[in-house]
Amino acid sequence: MTPQTIDQITTLEEQRFLLPGHYTWEEFEKLEALTADAPGLRITYLDGCVEFMTLGEQHEAIKSVIAIFLALYFFEKGINFIPVGSATRRAKEKGASFEPDESYYLGEKKENPDLAIEVNITSGSIDKLEKYKRFNITEVWFWENNQISVYHLTNNNYEQISQSQLLPDLDISLLVCCVLMPSIIEARTEFIKGIRQ
Repeated sequence: MTPQTIDQITTLEEQRFLLPGHYTWEEFEKLEALTADAPGLRITYLDGCVEFMTLGEQHEAIKSVIAIFLALYFFEKGINFIPVGSATRRAKEKGASFEPDESYYLGEKKENPDLAIEVNITSGSIDKLEKYKRFNITEVWFWENNQISVYHLTNNNYEQISQSQLLPDLDISLLVCCVLMPSIIEARTEFIKGIRQ
């Protein structure tokens, strides 16, 4: 049996559905309660818009492998970090509730994580960056179409940059290349070799 690359995993596909209409925070909380027991379902709220998303295997594989390589990088470079995964960010006064796929405090714990990562297999309907801006998350990385786009918060707006300002020594293209490799063992070897150069 030949190994599959991450983008060949197709057991259950990610799906997104933007609920028609406009919802108050209280209506959103009722929808949240109704769907609380649905496995693999995420619900996002932004300014009255509600989006449901199912998490497929490809989505989960990519986010997990990115997390593995980031942890390797942090350990290798001696960067203290606190991984908080997809912990929900929510505040009625900010008009937003969502879960990043992965998130990290770098150095010490603060009011909000420094770095958030979102894996998009299908295109999202809700403004991707606005929800992060409400929580002042310094950097957001989006995995889309087998590449990572990096956005850095500057003067209360996100600016797309080619290199992370939080992790300036991390070669993003190396990370992407290793995430896409069919063998995670070979990818780990390649990644470690690359970050030690």
